[in-house]
Amino acid sequence: MHFDYRELTAYSEPLSAEDLIEGDIYFFLTFADDDMLLPSLEPVVFIGGNLGTNETGTIYFQDIESYQQGIRHNGSNSEVAVFYSGSAKETGHVFEYEHALEELMRCSIRRKRMITGS
Repeated sequence: MHFDYRELTAYSEPLSAEDLIEGDIYFFLTFADDDMLLPSLEPVVFIGGNLGTNETGTIYFQDIESYQQGIRHNGSNSEVAVFYSGSAKETGHVFEYEHALEELMRCSIRRKRMITGS
């Protein structure tokens, strides 16, 4: 098995709220530690902005499983879905797949350096 070589940047490339497209799948990439060695990757669907009454600057995501089952925000079975909301200005954890993969590769390099001390 071969994975194509790629040059990694030294920085991550999360999306801004303006880049998000309703109905598209994105990935939340977070770390459980300050050294960024323990990643968590979760696929989510962007379901829109300002879904609540009189909201501004709020974006919403839904877990992929319930979205694929046809459950929608404010729908009949929405209580079994997981919805995430947050500020449109705080999207540093939202990635397209390729950029999330690159961040996981940087994590792998950090982990190897931690183990080998180099």
